[in-house]
Amino acid sequence: MKLVTLASPGGLDRLRLQEHDAPGEPGPGEIRVRIHASSLNFHDYGVVSGAMPTAEGRIPMSDGAGVVEAIGEGVENFSVGDSVVSTFFPTWLTGPAEVGDFHTVPGDGVDGYAREAVIRPQTWFTHAPRGYSHAQAATLTTAGLTAWRALVVEGGLKAGDSVLVLGTGGVSIFALQFAKAMGATVIATSSSDDKLARLESLGADHTINYRTLPEWGAKVKELTAGRGVDHIVEVGGPGTLAQSIEAVRIGGHISLIGVLTGRGGDIPTAKLMAKQARLQGIIVGSRAHQQEMIRGIESLGIEPVIDRHFALDEIAVAFRHQESQKHFGKICLDI
Repeated sequence: MKLVTLASPGGLDRLRLQEHDAPGEPGPGEIRVRIHASSLNFHDYGVVSGAMPTAEGRIPMSDGAGVVEAIGEGVENFSVGDSVVSTFFPTWLTGPAEVGDFHTVPGDGVDGYAREAVIRPQTWFTHAPRGYSHAQAATLTTAGLTAWRALVVEGGLKAGDSVLVLGTGGVSIFALQFAKAMGATVIATSSSDDKLARLESLGADHTINYRTLPEWGAKVKELTAGRGVDHIVEVGGPGTLAQSIEAVRIGGHISLIGVLTGRGGDIPTAKLMAKQARLQGIIVGSRAHQQEMIRGIESLGIEPVIDRHFALDEIAVAFRHQESQKHFGKICLDI
C-alpha cells in the first residue's frame, strides 16, 4: 500500500510517499479499514511543518474515513462494507475530558491516516453519516466535532441564541452551519469581502470585515442591540480574544479552540470578570460526542463545505494551499 511519512524535524519538503506492506488480518476487537480520504487541519499543519515535533517517520493526518474491509473476533458494532470515520482521541470514549495532550492523537503521538489501509481497535472509529462521501466524512473528526462540542455540548446552543464565528476555516464554517440549522442568529468575520459574501450565502445574518474594522467587538454589540452574543467560537487566541470578550454578552460563553495568532498573550481579565462570561478551552471531543454529532448531522441535513481535493501524493501541495489562506472551508486528500 501507499503511505506518507514525515522525516524529522519536519517541513513540507520532508514528506515522503512510500510503498509499504499492506496490513494483514485484524485481531480480536479490531477492524481493518481501507482509508479513502483525509482532511487538513491546523493541527496537522503544525505537525508536518515541524512546529509541533513528532517522531521520525511519523505517518501524518488525524482524520481518516473509509470502508471496513475485515473485522476481528468480537467486533459487533461494525460489518464489512460499513463506511466509517476516525476519532481524534481514540482513548476518550465518553464522559468528561480526560486527555490534555496529543500523545494518543493519530498523526501526532501515533501514526495517522495518510495511508491506504489501517488496522485499529473498533473504538477508534464511528459510523460515518448516511449518504456522506468519504471526503465529507473525513472533515468531521477534528473540525466538525470541535464546532459541535463548542456550541452544542459545552455551549448548550438553542434556537434564538446568537453566535459569533471568526474566519472561514473548517471549524468556523461548521459552527455557522450548526448554529443556523438549530435556529440561531450568526455573525461572522473575515478579512475578505469575497469570503464574507460566501458566508452570507451559507446563512450568516451579519458579516464584519475585521481588517477594515479592527474594533469589531463594538460592532458585534451594536448588531445585538448592545447586548453581545451568547456564544463565540474563538479560533484566533491572543490576537482576537480581547475583541471576543468585548463582543460576548454578560454571562455568555467563549469557546477557545484555536491559537492562530499565537500561543500566549495578555487577557483583559477585568473585562472578562465584569462580563461574568465563561472562557473555556476546548480540544475536539470524545467518541460519544462524535456519535451524537453524526446523529445531529443526519437529522439536520448538514453537508460540509469542501474547498479543494488533492491526491495523496500531492499532500505537500495541499498544505501549501492551506498556508496561502485562500481556502474557504475544508481541504481534503483523496486516497
